[in-house]
Amino acid sequence: MLLHELVALLGIVLLIVAAGYEVLASLAVLVFEVLRRSRVSAGRPQPPLTVLKPLCGAEPGLYENLRSFCMQDYPQYQIVFGIQDATDPALAVVARVMREFPALPMEVVISGRQHGSNRKVSSLINMLPRARHDLLMIADSDARVDPDYLSSMVAPLNDSKVGLVTCIYRGMPNSGVWSRLGAMYVNDWYMPSVLVAWLFGHREYASGLTLCMRRETLRATGGLQRLSNHLADDYELGALIRGTGLKIALSSRIPQTGHTEPHFDHLVSHETRWMRTIRVLRPKSFRFLFLSFGLPLAVLGLILSSGLPAVATLHTTLFLTALLARLGRSKERSISDLCLLPVRDLLLCWVWWRAFRTSTVTWRGNEFAVDAQGIMRSLS
Repeated sequence: MLLHELVALLGIVLLIVAAGYEVLASLAVLVFEVLRRSRVSAGRPQPPLTVLKPLCGAEPGLYENLRSFCMQDYPQYQIVFGIQDATDPALAVVARVMREFPALPMEVVISGRQHGSNRKVSSLINMLPRARHDLLMIADSDARVDPDYLSSMVAPLNDSKVGLVTCIYRGMPNSGVWSRLGAMYVNDWYMPSVLVAWLFGHREYASGLTLCMRRETLRATGGLQRLSNHLADDYELGALIRGTGLKIALSSRIPQTGHTEPHFDHLVSHETRWMRTIRVLRPKSFRFLFLSFGLPLAVLGLILSSGLPAVATLHTTLFLTALLARLGRSKERSISDLCLLPVRDLLLCWVWWRAFRTSTVTWRGNEFAVDAQGIMRSLS
């Protein structure tokens, strides 16, 4: 009987953790939404800016993504595209955009020169000499932004104590069930987790989707070369900038990022790389990451505590709290997404577990071994 009660008690504890985390995540999302809507950037200085945009392949939505950066309400900026292979189909998309916006300064750097195992950073190193301005933005190819995005990213740099500006983002599936599951990973778990940490004062988050900084700040860190073998180059850049005594600021704007997952293996490979990155950055706490898997934890807690009638009301209340908090975070959730929630959560648990058992990642079709310090070594 004692064992039975202990199991039920464990179930209640899991339900409390699950409900508490889901409520916290919802609160963090709400607080960030309120604060970002209250920020005003109008009237602030808008110095000339160079956008560095490394490309690899003509992914779905690339034209629309690039076009969104060409329609910015910003007085003076330049875009430098980086392509490693002259046969890359992204080049045709860039040519189309350049024809459509002839008045906007744009350049293309085609170079396969590698400066390390991180090919994105190698491309950025190749592009940097063509940057005309001392304010720099690194932006991924899958980012789609509103016309005020550049101004909102630059605004926090008016504070001399800020060295880097980054952003959270919203995943938008391109097509198919695997793409929808990939977007749900970002929207349902990853971004809320980032905001929970932010709510408690954590300011180390840096997303490679968009990073904005002064050239002198980048130079003070030792430059892009120091990132050339790192899996988590964005986090490493943030750590180097924090090491100079400057802060990381979170932009008030939330861009969209396209998710194209053509099949199950591609989705798992993509998310394993992300999970492996988290494991590199937080090796000690990574084993406890399951505490942020609210609904799976709540279901387990409900099962463990179901055999004790005395806590029936309590465990039902806690489970419904976790469920409603999770469902209430998204205003754009479709009925079909609700049906995918169990699949999404089971997949999240499995990918987390898989990240313990592998030291390799797949990135843009290439295999890399990753050591405990996050240093990549090409296996191809």
